[in-house]
Amino acid sequence: MAAYIIRRLLLILPTLWAIITINFFIVQIAPGGPVDQAIADMQGLGQNSAVQRISGSGQAQGPVNADRIRQSNSSAYRGARGLDPEVIAEIEKRYGFDKPIGIRYLDMLKNYGTLNFGDSLFRGRSVLDLIAERLPVSISLGMWSTLIIYLVSIPLGIQKAIRNGSPFDLWTSSAVILGNAIPSFLFAVLLVVLFSGGSFLKVFPLRGLMSVNFADLSLPAQILDYLWHLVLPIVAITIGGFATLTMLTKNSFLDEIHKQYVMTARAKGLTEKGILLGHVFRNAMLIVIAGFPGAFIAMFFTGSLLIEVIFSLEGMGLLGFESTMQRDYPVIFATLYLFTLMGLLLSLVSDVLYTIIDPRITFEAQG
Repeated sequence: MAAYIIRRLLLILPTLWAIITINFFIVQIAPGGPVDQAIADMQGLGQNSAVQRISGSGQAQGPVNADRIRQSNSSAYRGARGLDPEVIAEIEKRYGFDKPIGIRYLDMLKNYGTLNFGDSLFRGRSVLDLIAERLPVSISLGMWSTLIIYLVSIPLGIQKAIRNGSPFDLWTSSAVILGNAIPSFLFAVLLVVLFSGGSFLKVFPLRGLMSVNFADLSLPAQILDYLWHLVLPIVAITIGGFATLTMLTKNSFLDEIHKQYVMTARAKGLTEKGILLGHVFRNAMLIVIAGFPGAFIAMFFTGSLLIEVIFSLEGMGLLGFESTMQRDYPVIFATLYLFTLMGLLLSLVSDVLYTIIDPRITFEAQG
């Protein structure tokens, strides 16, 4: 097992390189990059204001003559018409686009090898500082949502398999399917209206993960305040997350319950509880564990974007969306790098869990 883990860890490096490389060249050749974004912003501010922003001085650089306007009209940037070519060159230099794409790519690999993700193009802050600031929100939403979904769905799926076809099975299936049919953002709006001072009750806070006076509270009060702020976002996220895992668990257990080894165990006089926990559970849970990394990553980073917007939570989902819209390449590639790394590590954890649940599984080469 140790040799397998080492091989998987070594494979992370070329996998990260391949993903980053493919996305780098796709994003770099796509139109509407940060230079276009900056030019579009400056066009809205006017010529003199644009020049002042680039030069950093309070004085305009003089009128743009007709020759320069004609030169800028031939620029590769569609939004650059009417801007001084010197201004465009300064914008390119500011965002690092004065270098050939190959040099930019090599610089990125060198920086990422030392975990130097640079600064945001539009926020004026270190990318690592931005990620560190947003991670607590995403960790809170992703961790609690995934934990609640698994703690509810797995026991529920097992009970549905045991009582297959009963009224309990019918009503619980209807409930989880109905929850899955309701969009999480729509349910979040409903929760705000009902319980957060929208039109009815004002029981739960609407914004952030902590109160204004959080620092002045005692430790138990801080924990309660944190959990109280999480109630509505977590309920909104999890309401539609039970159906898939519940039905997957049920079907997996049903498939195992009807196999020959279960009938053999019953013939030997084993109790139903002993068969379920000692034999069926170990085999049926393998397929559930296999989907854990993907489910966690989806819940951790992408599943809570609209929830973050509705409840004014500054998380990784919102950061990634805003960076994509702004073409903030350092933030885009840094988050992609971290998401990929976490996904690969969780995939390895999933494989290790396979062997813990079922010791018969081994990843070592057989002679």
